[in-house]
Amino acid sequence: MAVTWTIATLERNSSDDGVVVAHWRASDVDGEHSGSSYGTCGFTPDSTAEGYTAYGDITEAQAVKWVKASMGEEAVEALESSIAAQLEESKAPATTAGVPW
Repeated sequence: MAVTWTIATLERNSSDDGVVVAHWRASDVDGEHSGSSYGTCGFTPDSTAEGYTAYGDITEAQAVKWVKASMGEEAVEALESSIAAQLEESKAPATTAGVPW
């Protein structure tokens, strides 16, 4: 399976429409088993910078790229490995609960 990255919401400055926080989710599903992580990344927008994207022109794919770049490649890989481990734990739990009757 592959981890899917989505943006739950973006927070922006009212004055210049610059994104200041991205709320993201990374998840993977295999049948009835799933793993996920949720977090935020903060940004300091500069509307005068080359490549600045106005709020109305931002795509989810672009926002996901910003999040991953902010986190760094090693952190993204570690997070995706953690989600894979969650899936494996769900499939074969180390402990279970219940009663024998």
